[in-house]
Amino acid sequence: MVVPNQHVAGLDLLEPAGRADLMELTTKAVQVVREVYHPEGFNLGINLGEIAGAGVAAHIHVHVVPRWGGDTNFMTAIAATRVIPEAIEDTYTRLKEAWEKSG
Repeated sequence: MVVPNQHVAGLDLLEPAGRADLMELTTKAVQVVREVYHPEGFNLGINLGEIAGAGVAAHIHVHVVPRWGGDTNFMTAIAATRVIPEAIEDTYTRLKEAWEKSG
């Protein structure tokens, strides 16, 4: 998940520099996840507003979800199914190390 420092409800409310940073960080997140997990594709998503599924309606963020052919299309929160079958602590460590290495 990529989260801007500015706490706003929509892309149009972000300062131009914040929008640019959000896209740059999203791009870096995709690159790092690709390097570590080698997914076949990605879903990138932004939910704007409560009715669209935003858990915190006054805050924007981008979901970065790696995808593989035949994956479950569900995350751990549903039926104990995992897209990446490893402990979240291991995922954190692997992604953190790759993020820092990428500059």
